[in-house]
Amino acid sequence: MFDEIKRLLHSFIRRTGYDIHRIYDPVQYFHTDFYLRHNARRLEHLASLGIPVAGMSVLEVGAGIGDHSHYYIDRKCSVTITEVREESLRYLEKRYPDNRVMLLNMESPSDIEGSPFDVIHCYGLLYHLGNPQQALEFLSQNTTGILFLETRVSFGEDREINLAEEEKSEPHQAHSGTGCWPTRPWVFEELQRLFNYVYIPKTQPHHEEFPLDWTDAEKHEAYCQRAIFIAAHEPLENEQLTTSLVLHQTRH
Repeated sequence: MFDEIKRLLHSFIRRTGYDIHRIYDPVQYFHTDFYLRHNARRLEHLASLGIPVAGMSVLEVGAGIGDHSHYYIDRKCSVTITEVREESLRYLEKRYPDNRVMLLNMESPSDIEGSPFDVIHCYGLLYHLGNPQQALEFLSQNTTGILFLETRVSFGEDREINLAEEEKSEPHQAHSGTGCWPTRPWVFEELQRLFNYVYIPKTQPHHEEFPLDWTDAEKHEAYCQRAIFIAAHEPLENEQLTTSLVLHQTRH
């Protein structure tokens, strides 16, 4: 209810010809109990899949303040960390001085040094973009290996992007002010168009935003729902992955 009131207030202010701009400490947003728990559950699930990445070159897009970056750094990867917001970039440069930190706007992505990469990590970004198709094309073109993708999605069997207005002044919202909540079929089929192999984990993270039953939206009580996709240019032999868009998953 509070979020809806805030959204309406911000919308009214913009209609008057003004906008809201804040100088913020990104850590205060991304190190709340919610985000710390959410990131922990996502990364432990990624590790549980047992997909080797040690020593590989990695491009991380939409890194925020880099709370996923250390997953690859600790595995001796060469990591290029990218973000669009200036405040977050300054923090990333201080936090990871030994890694390449770069500006990358995924609404209009440009050539990036070090491409193509062995791995691309795109967790929590796609649904903050107004042109997800362009973003997926860029990600496909910039890896010779694997894309790890996690995003908010909508329930439904149709191919839909479902554009959504977001508050661009908030550091955890769309930088452009427009996001999307695509259906799983849309993401899955777009990835199939761009990659030779597309997989769904048989398991989901231990977090309420990741549904186990995709057949009944009424069963899902969390604020939003999220899904994980893994796409690759070469086949992955992994019993924890399936090439079907499964409707039922389990906790890992």
